[in-house]
Amino acid sequence: MPDFPTPPFSRQKQIPMPGRDAEMDPRPDYGETSYRGSGRLAGRKAIITGGDSGIGKAVALAFAREGADVLISYYDEHDDAREAGRLVEEAGRKAVLVPGDIKDPAHCRAIVEKAVAAFGGVDILVNNAAHQATFQSPEEISDEEWDVTFRTNIHAMFYLTKAALPHLRPGSAIVNTTSINADTPSPQLLAYATTKGAIQNFTGGLAQLLAEKGIRVNCVAPGPVWTPLIPSTMPPEKVENFGKQVPMQRPAQPCELAPVYVMLAAEEASYVSGATVAVTGGKPLI
Repeated sequence: MPDFPTPPFSRQKQIPMPGRDAEMDPRPDYGETSYRGSGRLAGRKAIITGGDSGIGKAVALAFAREGADVLISYYDEHDDAREAGRLVEEAGRKAVLVPGDIKDPAHCRAIVEKAVAAFGGVDILVNNAAHQATFQSPEEISDEEWDVTFRTNIHAMFYLTKAALPHLRPGSAIVNTTSINADTPSPQLLAYATTKGAIQNFTGGLAQLLAEKGIRVNCVAPGPVWTPLIPSTMPPEKVENFGKQVPMQRPAQPCELAPVYVMLAAEEASYVSGATVAVTGGKPLI
């Protein structure tokens, strides 16, 4: 079994959100030296939001090593995005990097248009990008913060899905990132947790609507994962013991999430739709 890092970690804080790979201690493991592809996504064309770092970067690497071309949507973390793109290209696949704000529905439509122009179509949509922030009381959450969280986490998911649907064919897959917070919400992540519950319901309803089209829709519910979002959105004392609360007593590394996304995107999961797959270090979903 791989020897992944366990807390306590060094106390660390990144400003601004959503953080950068290079400043993390330890650096996240994206599967650079461990993930081995076997052609499970050969010839497929994927869009991954938040593909510059964290879970999205690990998924981009895994998809490419499984044979998929990948469009990486990201906000403004150009250095991380270039590194993610390099990993895709090293796997022999095409990488397209698209910076911008997915809160804007026009930008979401542009992402899909760029994927179609570059790849000739879209087979897989991974709605993964997210915004979170920690607050001790509802009074601390500004109207703007609530709006940003919903626009990033759930509104963009709708915009992207709607734009992609005309291009998706029978056998295509949509994979959304929800969270263990959808079932066991952290009170300090009230806005974030609320959107993650919405994502789970969006996934279940959409799976039913698209079944007759042969398009599958599922979501992944991670527990604690060691990504740049953690030191950029949590107090240093929380970062120090991040992941200790689950039975495995450590956070997941991004590379431990990627195989689940591959499975849900691949043709062998042809009867899996409307599902939530928990990757939570032993903590069950309610």
